[in-house]
Amino acid sequence: MFSDNLKTLRRQKGMSQEILAQRLNVVRQTISKWEKGLSVPDAEMLTRIAELFEVSVSDLLGMAIKDETEVNEVAAQLAVLNEHLADKRRRSHKLHKGILIAVVAVVILIPTLMIIFTKM
Repeated sequence: MFSDNLKTLRRQKGMSQEILAQRLNVVRQTISKWEKGLSVPDAEMLTRIAELFEVSVSDLLGMAIKDETEVNEVAAQLAVLNEHLADKRRRSHKLHKGILIAVVAVVILIPTLMIIFTKM
């Protein structure tokens, strides 16, 4: 989990491996090894990384941190779905309104026609 979380946090902050390495006073290859899961930092370095990204060490080591781009994609898909549902609701409302008008017209028209034809 650490490797994925480090990569996600670094990308969310818009940092390259090189920039992160400079801020932590390590070489870029060290960041690459951490992100590939080939090695892990010591406890002191974990604390520095957590402070840099403003997360707890347990968050850094724990469950996968959601990438914001995934959240944005889900939000976009939900917005599209919501728009489709709204369109369906509008069409359904128009259909029901049309049926109601037709029923009312028939209820009024039939007695009126019967009155007219009975007078003839």
